[in-house]
Amino acid sequence: MSDMPWRLAARSLKRDLRSADVRALFVALILAVAASTMIAFFLDRLERGLERQAGQMLGGDLVLEQRSPFSPELRATLEEAGFALSDQVDLVSMISLGERFQPASLKAVDDIYPHYGVSRVDLGNGVEQIASGPPAGQAWADPRLAQLIDIELGDRVQVGQTELTISGIIEREADQSAGFGNFNPRLMLNTADLEATGLVQEGSRVEFELLAAGPPQALDQVQGLLTELRQAGVEVRDVRVDRPQLGNALQRADSYLGLAGLAAVLLAGVAVAMSARRYVERHLDTAALLRCFGASQQQLVALFSLQLIGLALIASLIGALLGLAGQAILLRLLVSFLPMTLPPPGIMPLWLGVLTALAVLVGFAGPTLLRIKQVSALKVLRRELDPLPPAAWLVVAVAAVVFGGLLWLYSGSLPLAVGLLLGGAVMLAVLWGISALLLNGILKGVKRLTGTGEWSQALRLGGRQLARRREAGVGQLLAFSVTFFAMAMIVLVRGDLLSTWQAQLPDDTPNYFAINIQPGERDAFEQAVAPRVDTQSTLYPMVRGRITAINGQVPQDAVPEDARGDGSLRRELNLTWQAELPEGNQVVAGEWFAEAHEAPEPQGWLSEVDATPQEALVPISMEEGLANRLGLTLDDTLTFSVGGDELTTRITSLRSLNWDSFKPNFFVIFPPGVLESFGHSYITAFHLPDAEQSLIRQLVSDFPGVSLLNVDAILGQVRDVLAQVTRAIELVLLLVLLAGVSVLYAALTASQPVRAHESGLLRVFGAGTRMISRVQGAEYALLGFASGLMGAVLAEIATAALYIYWLELTPRLHLMLWIALPLGGALLIGIIGHALSRSLRRQAPAASLGLLGET
Repeated sequence: MSDMPWRLAARSLKRDLRSADVRALFVALILAVAASTMIAFFLDRLERGLERQAGQMLGGDLVLEQRSPFSPELRATLEEAGFALSDQVDLVSMISLGERFQPASLKAVDDIYPHYGVSRVDLGNGVEQIASGPPAGQAWADPRLAQLIDIELGDRVQVGQTELTISGIIEREADQSAGFGNFNPRLMLNTADLEATGLVQEGSRVEFELLAAGPPQALDQVQGLLTELRQAGVEVRDVRVDRPQLGNALQRADSYLGLAGLAAVLLAGVAVAMSARRYVERHLDTAALLRCFGASQQQLVALFSLQLIGLALIASLIGALLGLAGQAILLRLLVSFLPMTLPPPGIMPLWLGVLTALAVLVGFAGPTLLRIKQVSALKVLRRELDPLPPAAWLVVAVAAVVFGGLLWLYSGSLPLAVGLLLGGAVMLAVLWGISALLLNGILKGVKRLTGTGEWSQALRLGGRQLARRREAGVGQLLAFSVTFFAMAMIVLVRGDLLSTWQAQLPDDTPNYFAINIQPGERDAFEQAVAPRVDTQSTLYPMVRGRITAINGQVPQDAVPEDARGDGSLRRELNLTWQAELPEGNQVVAGEWFAEAHEAPEPQGWLSEVDATPQEALVPISMEEGLANRLGLTLDDTLTFSVGGDELTTRITSLRSLNWDSFKPNFFVIFPPGVLESFGHSYITAFHLPDAEQSLIRQLVSDFPGVSLLNVDAILGQVRDVLAQVTRAIELVLLLVLLAGVSVLYAALTASQPVRAHESGLLRVFGAGTRMISRVQGAEYALLGFASGLMGAVLAEIATAALYIYWLELTPRLHLMLWIALPLGGALLIGIIGHALSRSLRRQAPAASLGLLGET
């Protein structure tokens, strides 16, 4: 019988595919593989799309910035890694046209510029898309610069020691982002003309940028080099870290899709466990016969293991094809966001799908399969000699370990996997106890029913049948509760994500920033804007300051090595002062000024002499992200150079804030009474309706020194991405719901033989088809209601934890869930159970009573 397992496994698999329990197991495996491969394919290609999108906004996949030219050795190293390099030089200088002068931000680009995207430039015949910079001898001005000094196409402007011809007006730069690091109007020129200007001299404030574009493996290859560059003070930005404007929303979408994939796999695993139990029970007689013919325990395990492995491989193939098709649909939904050309799908997600199927099979069906090994040949003669089912703790433990491994594989975070696994173990233990208590409560409740009508009798009988099969009832209640919990959690998270995104970018989100408003212009500007805009943020005072010391040390020596090239240490920061916490900010550590101190007299922070030296320092509030990057905590000191003066400050609070709000935000906020004496301007943001666009021309005319930045294009891009990702999320949600339905189908299918036996007994005692139908309906409804109630409790607890610790959303109570899920559970399980039991209710008692022994 050495080759028996192979031949019998193939024949048995072909025959068993016609049985309901194997079909349920098969569908569950297909859904698990389809979910895992689709999510893996999608996230892999979405990641590449995000990197390309960020590369367009950064100017390359990797951007290096310092105040001196880059060495030939560094260039050679990057080129050997596979990068194409482009040089860019940024500086501020005065330009002139006749007698008109204007400081401008000069951006010198080479002939390689841009790596990605195109610039929109008016060359005289309308706006064109151009994949290059201006040629040598020419320059492009932005509309603000053109209006400030009345530039027209063909004019020659003086730039340093040379003249350049204005050949274009820039509507949008290829690598333009929404940063506000430099508020001067822009002039773009060719690096070939830079030397002739004479502006780049020793001691000049010049930023040299090296923009590199290359494949992901090139970025992996130079990670060690980038760490060394950061430690040397070079600012390093790459597409994996710097994703302007889109980061938080897409990171949450990425987390949601990963969570949805895990939920689908978990639900499929539960369905596999329920189906496997019935599968083993149905084959115990076959195993006993094989033992009579001389099969060993090992051969029995091999036979049924091969059959299930074959089933898993077939399911993997079908599921992988469905996953491949599903990711194509997802990418089609995102086609306007992702780059036009994407690398073809890799092979790794396919292997991940096969691994998922085998892991789910081993973890959720393996312990149950061990019953086959224990079957005795005497069972052929004595049917009561069934081997004992595996201990519940063994089934749960093996499934938990396997699912924990999958969780680690999908999330990439061992602490998260361990935390969720331990939390899940505690949850299952609590659920098991609650399920037992619920069954006891159902039994006590139906015993108190005193009515004599058919429905009262049906409820009593249905409740007693559910409570009498205690172990099976607890298992079903637990499985259905987990199913409803997972389905509800995914639906709730999806709804709250969309609500958060819609609240984040309402129709009146600011689409213009006004910068460099002088104190004398503040009231007039506000009066001109207020009547014609939908919304306007506070006018924030703004002072430029540079960090010159941290805890008394040179900044680069006081921060972690990987933060030495951080931009906040290399350039001036925008500082402000506020008495009240700004809208959208939240203190996460320490105390806001008003909570920690009384309102100071003007300059009081600088003249206080009775306090201790630490208390005499100027208190400041810092954004928590910057503090984390620089390794700063409460009571650390920072010295700022502001207007030629040194201000030593102490961090008294850390703030979180919403960078996606399109409103002015600040890394550092001072209390009133410190910065007012320094030269300052104001910044604000407002939403201007399309019908009021003429206001912009009026503002430019009345306030020529004010910089107006239009962010409509960026807002539109963010809204488009969120809408497309929303549709992708809904498609994944459908897959999770299908997995949930497969669990219900598998669990109810597995219990049909027992229910057939009970309906046969009821028929023997005179019950009609209608009465049996009502008894089973009552049992299904009670089971669904109790499961839905438990699922609602679990969903509320789990979503609150996910919002706080993973998705960074504000948790809230979902009252409708407590009504909809129990009632929906009763209805859904009632419908599925009624449909599956229809044929059983019509069978003769003899046939029904024989089903338990059928093989």
